[in-house]
Amino acid sequence: MNIPAEVPPKPLRWRRIVVKLSGEALMGARSHGLDPDVLAAIAGDLKNVAARGVEVAAVVGGGNFFRGIEGADKGIERARADSIGMLATVMNALALEHAIEKQGQAARTMSALPMPAICEAYSREAALHHLGKRRIVVLGGGTGNPFFTTDTGAALRGAELSCDLIMKATQVDGVYSADPKRDSRAIRFEQLTHDEAIARNLAVMDTAAFALARENGIPIIVFSIKNPGAILSALEGRGNATLVSP
Repeated sequence: MNIPAEVPPKPLRWRRIVVKLSGEALMGARSHGLDPDVLAAIAGDLKNVAARGVEVAAVVGGGNFFRGIEGADKGIERARADSIGMLATVMNALALEHAIEKQGQAARTMSALPMPAICEAYSREAALHHLGKRRIVVLGGGTGNPFFTTDTGAALRGAELSCDLIMKATQVDGVYSADPKRDSRAIRFEQLTHDEAIARNLAVMDTAAFALARENGIPIIVFSIKNPGAILSALEGRGNATLVSP
């Protein structure tokens, strides 16, 4: 009896990507903090993407612990509140790094805020070195400056590291004309240009992030992180997602 040879998966279109993960994505159904099962699932997904030959950087938010703009609304000076939020992103980066390593995949946390006692300071050259060694680079600290979101941080790192693609993981399956949780008439877009996303003021990413991606010709895939294997599925073109391209 002849057993058919296993067909290898098709090579992915993308060579190097940056994945933007919100802090909320890491807390699952909890009200705050981290969900170990969710962390493990996302780490496994990132490992599977790396196993397909893609160089992977991940930018993490910090909203599951502290969001700078909300702290400012509560009376904390905005620059100080954003600094607290950046610290929260490093906490998430360290947790994700550990989860990835538990999957047997090498990873490195790099922070835009120098914290030599706990992780490596971000530099473009060092990040490119780690990516070339097939390590997943987990980027914390945002841009290292207040008043910039981690979405903008993802676009900035995508440009700096010559990424082919920015992946924006959200709680919905793409970019909609309005918030689909509030407006049942909201329409999901299959494709958009950066200019259209900016002109329509579509809030899935901030304008600075869209503009930076546009200026550097980097496409963005917006997809839902809720389902297992969502990152690899989006890269393979399976399931719902929105492609925002130049």
